[in-house]
Amino acid sequence: MAWPEFLQPHVDNFVQWVNSCLEYWDLEYLEYLLWLFLPIFIAFVLPIFILFFIYGSVIFLHVYGLRNRIREAYASSYWDGARTSIASFWDGVGYLWHGYEVNGLDNVPDEGPALFVGYHGTLPIDIYYLLSKCLLYKNRPLHVVGDKFVFKIPGWGKLCKVFCVTPGTVDDCIANLREGNLLIIAPGGVREALFSNPVNYQIMWGHRLGFAKVVLGANVPVIPMFTENSRDSFRTPRWGRKCFRGLYEKTRMPICPIYGGFPVKMVTHLGKPLTFDVDSSPEDVKHIVKNHVADLIRQHQILPGSIWRGMWQRFRPRKYATDVPLLEVQGENGKSTTANTASATETETVELAKSSHELGRAIPRRRQASFDDTATSHTPELDPLSFDDEHDPESREDEKSIDSL
Repeated sequence: MAWPEFLQPHVDNFVQWVNSCLEYWDLEYLEYLLWLFLPIFIAFVLPIFILFFIYGSVIFLHVYGLRNRIREAYASSYWDGARTSIASFWDGVGYLWHGYEVNGLDNVPDEGPALFVGYHGTLPIDIYYLLSKCLLYKNRPLHVVGDKFVFKIPGWGKLCKVFCVTPGTVDDCIANLREGNLLIIAPGGVREALFSNPVNYQIMWGHRLGFAKVVLGANVPVIPMFTENSRDSFRTPRWGRKCFRGLYEKTRMPICPIYGGFPVKMVTHLGKPLTFDVDSSPEDVKHIVKNHVADLIRQHQILPGSIWRGMWQRFRPRKYATDVPLLEVQGENGKSTTANTASATETETVELAKSSHELGRAIPRRRQASFDDTATSHTPELDPLSFDDEHDPESREDEKSIDSL
């Protein structure tokens, strides 16, 4: 077999380089190097492998502890068993690597539809963990709306199908909820995931109204959610962000490097379910849900975001408040009215303001945090709604993107 003419010179050079290496290798010198670096390998590299084996054993024991649920799931359906097995694995990973918890899991209904709407972290690993918790401890699968590019990644199609991930139009999501399912949407999408500010966990929903139209079309309760330290586990670099943002706005491709995997403490906070009148406007629904998500950030996230602080929280016991933050709204007469939602029932009915202009001035007031830390006081610059993302000059919106989920 002869090489093509354009490759022959390169092949000859490679063969010549290999021969020269073999010719000048000194086996005694290599033996000396092996003897020299063997203590370093034993002292540092080998313990890392042992640590991985121990962590693998912990995850195995976690999965083994759920063996009865896995066995029952396989008895009902082949794919249900596979789904429960994978969920058990991810639940173990979340427990081990991020000390993952869910605050407010009781707010998830035992039956009937509900729509989760939350902040999008850099990578949606918190959604993987929450999906596992809902499946294992509420016995309810959580359907997820994902970006279209996810389905183009080789090998992910089957995984998305088993775990009910869908690109989802407004009509598809309404039909999904009318079937009685749980559905989760992160309106910020890839833009919020890659370009939100880790200092103040900036909410970047822009003009998107798709999720609000789903809420009104399906007439289901909304559960606001936020995962603490979700932007500190993985991050995007500050350099070149403007360039990557421009590429995304033009191509809608997530072209931006990501680094991290830091073992920060992660807690998903689920708020009280919100219900809306069917004659409400999508703009009203959007602003109210956005304010509730922002209030979860204000209450539970220590700002500015810090990777080191997030890891230190793994070693600090935490108690979470069971009440709902106060919501202070300025009316047309300039007076502030404060609604105490702490005594609300399981499903909170939201009183809509008269116009979306008023809602734009609805300021969720931060209550005392559930832990003592003077660093939690928020200045206006650290507020997640400090930047008017609806008038962001870098965002490129059209009629199609406005209806995006």
